[in-house]
Amino acid sequence: MKMFSIASFRVTGHWLLLLSLLTPSLQAQQATVADDTQRAANLPSGINDNFLSPELDPEEFIKRFEVESREVFACREQILASIQLSKGMSVADVGAGTGLYMKALSKSVGESGHVYSVDISPNFVKHLRKRATDEGLDNVEVVFCNDRNSNLKPGSVDRVFICDTYHHFEYPASTLASIHAALRPGGKLILVDFTNKGEGDRGQWLNNHIRAPKEVFQQEIEDAGFDLEEEVNVEGFKENYLLRFTKK
Repeated sequence: MKMFSIASFRVTGHWLLLLSLLTPSLQAQQATVADDTQRAANLPSGINDNFLSPELDPEEFIKRFEVESREVFACREQILASIQLSKGMSVADVGAGTGLYMKALSKSVGESGHVYSVDISPNFVKHLRKRATDEGLDNVEVVFCNDRNSNLKPGSVDRVFICDTYHHFEYPASTLASIHAALRPGGKLILVDFTNKGEGDRGQWLNNHIRAPKEVFQQEIEDAGFDLEEEVNVEGFKENYLLRFTKK
């Protein structure tokens, strides 16, 4: 009986060891559950799948993004003025996409300034780097971010510009924390995003695509350590709004 007991223990011990290697620990499972609770509520399923796809063609998005029918293209001069840039400043465009604002931001901060074009899409990042090279934008640095972190260095920027991208943030609290850390004292965050209200087919699409109204986004940003400075009136905005915040 004693020998059988020892043998049984050895066999059982081997199985326990194997199971421990194959099965995630309870602590790891709990951490995953806790992390999932930080994900934004009401996000449409697969909201970022198109941008993460290796099949993404930037040229197709240029045709959609850089056209007069898009408010943030038609109103770009007013939007740029609201960022309040001057020579020598550093600005991050988080969710830079096709690079609609890259050249204008580069010119606004001048040779002594710096532009960080930040995006989560591998194909957009490649496109942005090529565009910066082709257009001779030597003060532009392209940053590859992820769904939890802007990957901006702490204390590196004076302004953060988020244009029609915030509603794509899957983990807004952690991304905002990285943005707050990246901003220098007195730095500002400029948010442009869609209202989730409207009429007809377009209004219905916005209502389904935008997870929360302006008031919710504003509160999330304030909770991350910002004060609302002003809601800027942009002539021509019907679907969008612009909020400017200051880092506390």
